Amino acid sequence: MQTRTAAEPVTGLILSGGGARAAYQVGVLAGIADLLPHGAPNPFPVIVGTSAGAINAVKLASGASHFCTAIHQLVQFWQGFRSHQVLRSDWPGVVHQASRFVGHSLLGMGSQVPVALLNSSPLRDLLTDRLDLAGIDHALEARHLQAVAVTAFGYESGQAVTFYQGSGAIDSWLRHRRIGLPTQLTVDHLLASSAIPLLFAPVKIGQEYFGDGAVRQSAPISPALHLGANRVLVVGVSGNPRGIETNSPVQRTVMGSQPTLAQIGGHMLNSTFIDSLESDIELLERLNMLSRLLPGEQPVRTLGLAPVEVLVIAPSQPIDEIAARHRHELPPALRMFLRGPGATKTSGAGVLSYLLFEAGYCSELIDLGRKDAMAQRDQLKKFLQLG
Repeated sequence: MQTRTAAEPVTGLILSGGGARAAYQVGVLAGIADLLPHGAPNPFPVIVGTSAGAINAVKLASGASHFCTAIHQLVQFWQGFRSHQVLRSDWPGVVHQASRFVGHSLLGMGSQVPVALLNSSPLRDLLTDRLDLAGIDHALEARHLQAVAVTAFGYESGQAVTFYQGSGAIDSWLRHRRIGLPTQLTVDHLLASSAIPLLFAPVKIGQEYFGDGAVRQSAPISPALHLGANRVLVVGVSGNPRGIETNSPVQRTVMGSQPTLAQIGGHMLNSTFIDSLESDIELLERLNMLSRLLPGEQPVRTLGLAPVEVLVIAPSQPIDEIAARHRHELPPALRMFLRGPGATKTSGAGVLSYLLFEAGYCSELIDLGRKDAMAQRDQLKKFLQLG
């Protein structure tokens, strides 16, 4: 890890995964842009993204030389979303992919190719058309960016691999089941990082197939620290960032109904995308408490326990409920495909919240993100050291 001085704050931005839920992150970033003075530089020298958060991270990094413009483009990008831009949502596409999945993955028929429940091939064309990856190099050269990273999961190695592009000498790292590798980021890295298991096909990078980076990512904040950040802003996609609901004495009404496949899948997705981030935030805060109890500054830094300031912004409303209100926006073929497992029911809206790439839903998440950022206006201004 790089050597840093206490007098030199380096702010890292953590954008977690979550499919269509990542539209919320864009709203938070738009709120931050509203707080910045006109023409302000990029306030996040280190940007780290996972899953759909990786797409937002790279888009922001490639436009780091013109931060507010990049945010404006991100907002337009998500507000104009339609499902067909991300996956095949027409009848032939849905039926063909479902038949292919059943035939190959369940019955062992057909050629040995990566197969998933949904065909996300349109996303490659969208990212190729909308992203200017050369902008990352320009931002690095102009010192408007220190590093950007995306994390993907290697299915053979079982490693969470953080692919990063940065300026200067940034050492790679090797920890238990997570490593950091310097590279020139490409669309393949973004597709791999956002390939939700079973739903989207894994992507081959080098000699290995990779999938969504949230899988087995035990320490989502760690890559930002390895890349030089000593304070982090975490934008989550959970409405329960600190386990408040779990510890609340108020008991939810239990109906005793058998869970649908979508309801089970929703909890599994939440476990993949949300739980590790929340646990990492809690661990970081405990380490910060420990560092404050140790005498003297030098022993703290020698032990690697230098405090890391962290600010978390997460949805103030349940995203599942927002998704349920917008389920009618799904294309007919996709709606039919998801109806069987129960994803179009209120109880199965967890899965829907990750797959609803439609303008109405994404726009409401953007509005919620901006509102939540404004609700923490004072904390953000202090954190970003704005006058």
